[in-house]
Amino acid sequence: MAAKLPRRRIFRSAHEDARIAGKAVTAPHCQSPSYRLAFQDPDFLLRDELRPVRLQLELLKPELILQEHQIESTIVVFGSARISDPQAAMEALKAATTELKRNPDDPLRQRRVSIAERRLANSRYYEEARKLGRLVATHSDDHRFVVMTGGGPGIMEAANRGAYDAGALNIGMNIVLPHEQLPNQYITPDLNFQFHYFAIRKMHLIMRAKALAAFPGGFGTLDELFETLTLIQTRKVRRIPVLLFGREFWERVIDFQALVDEGTISQQDLDLFAYVDTAEAAWKIILKAEQEHGQEKA
Repeated sequence: MAAKLPRRRIFRSAHEDARIAGKAVTAPHCQSPSYRLAFQDPDFLLRDELRPVRLQLELLKPELILQEHQIESTIVVFGSARISDPQAAMEALKAATTELKRNPDDPLRQRRVSIAERRLANSRYYEEARKLGRLVATHSDDHRFVVMTGGGPGIMEAANRGAYDAGALNIGMNIVLPHEQLPNQYITPDLNFQFHYFAIRKMHLIMRAKALAAFPGGFGTLDELFETLTLIQTRKVRRIPVLLFGREFWERVIDFQALVDEGTISQQDLDLFAYVDTAEAAWKIILKAEQEHGQEKA
């Protein structure tokens, strides 16, 4: 097959025209925003009427970058941004205990100690997420699997950190929130994305996913979990392993059997996910699913 020739351009590149248009123009009749190139006019791009265009851009930008890095499959890890590593959790508990000693009868301080104790207990999930990220990165070649997270702290940081420990590329899908949330430092800089639209972010999280690992978390984790389960249940996406770390947590938070008993889901829908407690157990399920998918394709 003949080598593909570079496409010859008839029109001058947008980069060149943007450079020319960006030069300072002092003529009075050229000062109105109407004179700006449309794609260089932020006020225009941020108008409500341009929302469809912004949605498209937000879908397209990460897609092109991931294609350029030849990333075709990911392992998505989600969980609480508030679960920290064991050392930080221990320090937080010590601080809360010290505050309680100053006023032992303060209900608020008692509550803070109780939460700090739970977060210390849950910090083991940070270690498992980090281990899972390292396992995925260590046993994957040619970008077969790449760790992808929501980009934040906590469990997401742990998974990115595990891949970082192994010297592997990893992806963060951060989102702009009213309170500042910087992406964690372990994300590969060229694969560190920022989103405005939750919907587009969730599309990117599932588009290349070969598995979803959901650790204990809050609304965001539940949102991603149920989005994925719904897509699989309705066969909008092919079935992938959905792994819930910590059976005790999930059975306490969500009574899946009650949904079956009420007739709102089927008994077989409970097979759409599996409980795991360790990174090794999760990795075995992921590998088995990929082997079975490979056999189906063959």
